[in-house]
Amino acid sequence: MLNLASLNPPQRLAVETHRGPVLILAGAGTGKTRVITFRIAHMIERGIAPENILAVTFTNKAAREMLGRVDELVPRGRAGNNEPAPRPTISTFHSLCVRILRHHIEKLGYKRNFVIHDESEQLSTVKKILSHISVKGEKVDAAAVLAMLGKLRNGGARTAAFADDNVAALAGHIRTRYESALRACNAVDFDDLILLTLRLFTGHPDALEACRARFRYVMVDEYQDTNAAQFELVHALTRDHRNLCVVGDDDQSIYGWRGAEVANLLDLEKHFPEVKVIKLEQNYRSTNTILQAANAVIRHNPRRRGKNLWSQKGAGAKIMRHAFSNEEEEARTVAEEIEFNRVARRVPWGAQAILFRTNLQSRPIETELRKSRVRYHLIGGQSFFDRREVRDFLAYLKTFLNPHDDVSLLRIANTPARGLSDVTMERLLAASQERHCPVFAAMRNADVQAQFQTRTGEAIRDFVAFVECTRAALAQNGHPSPHPSPLVGREERVLPLGAGRVRGERMASSSAAQGERCSSLASWATRFLDETGYWAELRRSEKDVDAAENRIRNLRDLVATMDSAGRGELSARLEAFLEDLTLDAEREEEKESAGDAVTLITMHSCKGLEFPHVFIVGLEDGLLPHSRSKVEGTLDEERRLFYVALTRAQETLALSHCGARRKYGQLAPCHPSPFLKELPEELVEDAGALSRKPASAETAKSYFAAMREQIARTR
Repeated sequence: MLNLASLNPPQRLAVETHRGPVLILAGAGTGKTRVITFRIAHMIERGIAPENILAVTFTNKAAREMLGRVDELVPRGRAGNNEPAPRPTISTFHSLCVRILRHHIEKLGYKRNFVIHDESEQLSTVKKILSHISVKGEKVDAAAVLAMLGKLRNGGARTAAFADDNVAALAGHIRTRYESALRACNAVDFDDLILLTLRLFTGHPDALEACRARFRYVMVDEYQDTNAAQFELVHALTRDHRNLCVVGDDDQSIYGWRGAEVANLLDLEKHFPEVKVIKLEQNYRSTNTILQAANAVIRHNPRRRGKNLWSQKGAGAKIMRHAFSNEEEEARTVAEEIEFNRVARRVPWGAQAILFRTNLQSRPIETELRKSRVRYHLIGGQSFFDRREVRDFLAYLKTFLNPHDDVSLLRIANTPARGLSDVTMERLLAASQERHCPVFAAMRNADVQAQFQTRTGEAIRDFVAFVECTRAALAQNGHPSPHPSPLVGREERVLPLGAGRVRGERMASSSAAQGERCSSLASWATRFLDETGYWAELRRSEKDVDAAENRIRNLRDLVATMDSAGRGELSARLEAFLEDLTLDAEREEEKESAGDAVTLITMHSCKGLEFPHVFIVGLEDGLLPHSRSKVEGTLDEERRLFYVALTRAQETLALSHCGARRKYGQLAPCHPSPFLKELPEELVEDAGALSRKPASAETAKSYFAAMREQIARTR
């Protein structure tokens, strides 16, 4: 017998309501998954055949978790013929459609053994089509066209509205060709799985009736995230028997940019006027201070289904608000607070999380955490130090310090393109292996150079001269040297200084402050990147202008921090800079294997997660709300994103903003996010005033006791 005593009254009502349309309005942290699984188990217990129950969600992980919980509540049995008893269907939208199409796709002219093309195969198809289309004056980004194609096919009118006109036009133009190309090889893509199912239902009512007869009770999780095609699919299955239960929260609808339509939840009464709305408002995650702040913020959205989250966990600590002069100070203070929590308050790294609006904000945070030797795990984005432009730049610096670092040299030898093709570098690598010497030594060897055609040999000599002259300039603190430093081993034979070497010297001389003494490491780096054409390379390699500018901004922001490496000779400061940024192999392995690590995560990726202690950084106008929201009319969604971030915190919450933030290496003034003004002042404490108060005797005693314990363990 299923025990419902652990459910609160609204949860129990949702579990016991089986027939007719139901909207379970589940606020953040209100036990949504528990309600869904208990409802499925209760339906089975009350005699509804498991095979007639369908539950749809968005990820395979969520589907597996639901099925596992249902199996715990309703243990698997055996049918009369000793076969396993039927189970409810719990799957993603795409998995459901695959099942339907495997039975009925022949009605659409496909064979049952159709294949599903992944993204790389889709991209190849788009590129092949685009190669036959003449586009004057510009290259076409096939990935952007493919993304727009998906939005157009799924009916994402809003997401298409703000797209590049040329990309949208191309996507519309090739749509028929693309669909024909897939059909010709009996293939479908992920969008087709739903679109073909809808076409099947429209053209073949018998297939639709068979599915309706099978799935007489339908549940949809995260309903606020459904797009137009998914809504049509659900509506087609349920509009006759009306046994539809949708679970969601319009206040957590944050994926409009990828096609989600919050109106599917807000306007449910248009399609099911008799819908019963059940609100889940008791939160099991956060303190009331955090929940009251979140409630106050989200009430500013004019079009929403009202709810008021509350908790039995008590008021809890006030929300801390920090104002910093720049992002370096912000990152440093957050890192210090995290480490203080760990040492003095016994709060493990894994119980703490840092949330931000965009991946670009991770750079100063990662830098400070590394300096403090705080382990962290970045979720929902690429680590700043794993980005292509950052890796290229660091490879250049490592090559200048040690040209015999083969890994770094091979990465940048032809970046930007300088006539050293992949084939050329493979031959040079083979030559270095034959001679048991580094690749750079092989490049300087006259016999090796003679094995290449004249033009390629000249490119090799140019590159060697560039590296040697840059190294000489670094050694002389910015003075270009007319004679490269002697880096040749005894076994090498080097060609006399020729035209290639002259060009290399000229490039290195210009990049080393054009003959003037260079005291700024950042200025030196900016010049060499400019002279080598790397900025232009970033713009050329990215078809999307915004993506290129983001890469340039990443690199300029990193370069701007180089002068913090101290004083002294440029080469010594460069070594110190690299040491600060680069973890050795032992620490990198420790970071990867350690389970106790601070979570760094974007606000979009944190939905569904929770953390005892949360820091939300970069709360500035232009970041949150994002500057695009004013153009696209998505301010409400930006406020919902802030609401999601607030409701991730369980015990403590700290918010921060900066008075200035680096953009393309230059400090630009910033203003606090207008959302901060929507927080009730009685729930917030200004950390600036608090930081000037001395620590209590109890706190100090606890802190020093923990420090002594930590020192004793390391002896």
